[in-house]
Amino acid sequence: MPTLLRWLARRPLRLLHALGAALGWLVWLLSPHYRRRLAANAALAGVGGRERRAAVAEAGRMSLETARLWLRPPGAPLPDPVQWEGAALLEQALESGRGVVLLTPHLGSFEVCAQAYAERFGARQPLTVLYRPARSALLRELEETARARPHLATAPATLAGVRQLLRALRRGETIGLLPDQVPPEGMGVWAPFFGCPAYTMTLAARLLRQSGARALAIWGERLPRGAGFRVRVSELAEPLPEPPPADEAAAALADATAINRSMERLIALAPAQYLWGYHRYKHPRQA
Repeated sequence: MPTLLRWLARRPLRLLHALGAALGWLVWLLSPHYRRRLAANAALAGVGGRERRAAVAEAGRMSLETARLWLRPPGAPLPDPVQWEGAALLEQALESGRGVVLLTPHLGSFEVCAQAYAERFGARQPLTVLYRPARSALLRELEETARARPHLATAPATLAGVRQLLRALRRGETIGLLPDQVPPEGMGVWAPFFGCPAYTMTLAARLLRQSGARALAIWGERLPRGAGFRVRVSELAEPLPEPPPADEAAAALADATAINRSMERLIALAPAQYLWGYHRYKHPRQA
């Protein structure tokens, strides 16, 4: 498998996206459970049949472009063109010196966001991203080595990883989170996501409130015909409530709901590039 991934990583992005689209449909055909989950999740968001079909192919494209991003030589520039939209917002946030929290859902190429940030801004202000270690030892080793690049650090989704993120923010650095990732039990609240209760992390809001960092939304749009990516930065569609509710549980729910609504607005920009097959509404695993 590693040999095949390395071979694929050296192919042109346009070819990888073509192969990835076929892979996406193959997985869809072979997995009734995946088909049902993708259809159910997309239906909750009001996504029609045309965009659902496009999402099947986009999920496959994401899997093969990830191999290309992970396995490029250390220190080598990104192999494909990256355009920026809203970079001025990020510049202003970095100048404040308060630390920055970048939030992105499972939309487009979220892997390219971290690597593009590290390449353009990392020497000025490093980035630490939160990730959930894979269960497979082989994939976990690949994941850890591939994501560790100049000016880009990783923090596991553990208590030690959370402390690592908070320390980075207190140094005025940047961190990245996927707030639609289902956290372990006890680290989230049930908040509406496209109208249905989804177990939602409270970590993003807690880090923002404890550090005073600036929050921005970011996502990597996958351009057609292998033309590269467009990294899009914007303000959150809905800020955290100020002042927060006095009750701690109510405050956590209000914050999670606001962040979920901001992520919904991002997803609405390109619903075909969201991972509708992700098990967003599952019950959390034990911490």
